[in-house]
Amino acid sequence: MPGVLHGRRRQMPAVELFVIAVIAFAVSSVSGGGAGLLLMPLLGATLPTSQVPAALSVGSTISSMSRIVLFTRSIQWRIVRWFVPAAIPAAWLGAWLLSHVNPLYLEMALALFLLANLPLLIRPNKGSASEQRMPLYMLSVIGAAAGFVSGLTGAVGLLFNRFYLHYGLVKESVIATRAANEIILHALKIALYASFGLLTPRAMAYGLLIGVAALVATWLTKRALPHISETCFKRAGYGAMVLAGVVMLGNATTGIARQNDIGMQSALHGSAFHGSLQWREATFSLEFKFAEGFEIEKVIDIDELPAERKALAMTLIEGADDVVVEKVYTISRLYYEIYAYRNGELSKHDI
Repeated sequence: MPGVLHGRRRQMPAVELFVIAVIAFAVSSVSGGGAGLLLMPLLGATLPTSQVPAALSVGSTISSMSRIVLFTRSIQWRIVRWFVPAAIPAAWLGAWLLSHVNPLYLEMALALFLLANLPLLIRPNKGSASEQRMPLYMLSVIGAAAGFVSGLTGAVGLLFNRFYLHYGLVKESVIATRAANEIILHALKIALYASFGLLTPRAMAYGLLIGVAALVATWLTKRALPHISETCFKRAGYGAMVLAGVVMLGNATTGIARQNDIGMQSALHGSAFHGSLQWREATFSLEFKFAEGFEIEKVIDIDELPAERKALAMTLIEGADDVVVEKVYTISRLYYEIYAYRNGELSKHDI
């Protein structure tokens, strides 16, 4: 049976988004981050892609404030002092680029990065041996990278969660130190997004809704965190990374398909399989016949034919009402197919 895949945008009710945001921030509190990455595709169904980072930054600012208040004593200020100075100018650069680049391609790259954490989720626990301490100066590099990506996406926590563990931080310290590092970034990004025209009233409203959900989630998980082991905390973090990667990859794929008018079709006819891919104005076809093997076809303009084959084609299509020219690639040769329609009848020629 033929199948077609196209990206579609679905509006999400505010109540539904609020409930999902509470769950996402609750998971984020247990796993050390990731709510923004999980909410990014959901907001993308409601807001223009370029406004999603602004809404996430508003909600994340409120979330970071609540975590700082609840976990103040666990903040590792030595890490904050190295992280924040490098992150601030990089966040400005990322926010500025947001108005000039397509964030969907970045989202796909981040999704693949997150999915690379799957081996860390499924491998046996090796204890502290896998958490080798890193020099403090590396925090400046991590801060710059985190600031740049955060400026582009509005959410970055889980991407760099692994590095906090390499500095020997326990679960409360990861949550508190991350919040201290990121609150300044979020506040800066809100100002930058506003100056670039990306913080619209609607984006602000959804950001405040997410922020209220974050407050509820932080209050709920404050009591649960002491009962969660360090091993479970790390596993939950890696699991959230992989889950966020899956969600982001699906969102980026459908978004890119929608923007570029990508369509896919497939059909099985007797002993042959036929599939087609449309990308903007170009159409590609794949055929597999058990007797002949694979063929890849691309519709082209007749003027793209080589001179000698164009001359032959012009004689074959003389008097035709409509003409379709396909460039055909096989394992052993390259040739062209000419379809000519005359008075409702189709004639096919291979040249």
